[in-house]
Amino acid sequence: MPDNLSFFTLDDDGSSLVPTPLAISSWSETQLHGVAVSGALARAAESEVHAAGRTDLRAARWTVDLFRPVRNEPLVIRTEVVRESARLLLVDVAVEQEGRTVTRAAGLFLKPTETPDVGLWAPEPDPLFAPPPLEVAPAAEEPHVPFVRSDADWSQDFGAHQNAGRKSSWNHVVPVVPQERPSGFVAAAATADGASLTTNWGARGVEHINTDLTLTLTRLPDGLDVGLTALHRTEHDGIAAGTSVMFDRSGVCGTVQVTALANSRRAINFEQVRYRDDGTRVEA
Repeated sequence: MPDNLSFFTLDDDGSSLVPTPLAISSWSETQLHGVAVSGALARAAESEVHAAGRTDLRAARWTVDLFRPVRNEPLVIRTEVVRESARLLLVDVAVEQEGRTVTRAAGLFLKPTETPDVGLWAPEPDPLFAPPPLEVAPAAEEPHVPFVRSDADWSQDFGAHQNAGRKSSWNHVVPVVPQERPSGFVAAAATADGASLTTNWGARGVEHINTDLTLTLTRLPDGLDVGLTALHRTEHDGIAAGTSVMFDRSGVCGTVQVTALANSRRAINFEQVRYRDDGTRVEA
């Protein structure tokens, strides 16, 4: 696999991100998918926090509004600190193309403190919020096709999981730019867009396109292997809301909620396509 595998490259003066084929959406070759866009925005938000010298803060909430398609063209990313105090920093981030904002995000970074020693309700551990066994998905050093679990057991054969079963995915994050290891926050933010897949993938493929995502984190993932399992889903009149649990090999670390619109006439049928580890698609 190439050492420079990434969603974007930097242009000559570093002022914009140029998409690579890995960033292209399955919905259209003219637009980018949310994994790449959320990862790029998170990288910019985290850079703003670091520029403010706030190494004492940790990402706790990440919201992305995907209100216009992000085209397969260079991205300019703008950041602004909205609020900063001793215990938090809120930063807004936006993607601009041809002088127009096409996607925006907001990141809330909080200062960790002691956990109160009081009785609080907590759910029982759920075996579905766990990664595939190491003999199925060994610890990875490079990006790979995600592993999926549904009514069928963990595998990288997407066609085998085109069913009405509850979905889980296990992902190794692609770098936003070449030879820059993603942070735990960027890994979580990029993976979060996959909650649309785990909650909206059914027996006929993916028939919904998400309009947003909201990630909440109580800790950062350990490394670049991150999983999602569908927790809840509801839909009325073509508007769907889904929630997935995020986890790594140490346990649960957060949740992701997505809102989606029915898009049945342009469904993504995974029985007709396969993916290689370098991101290329081939007809099944």
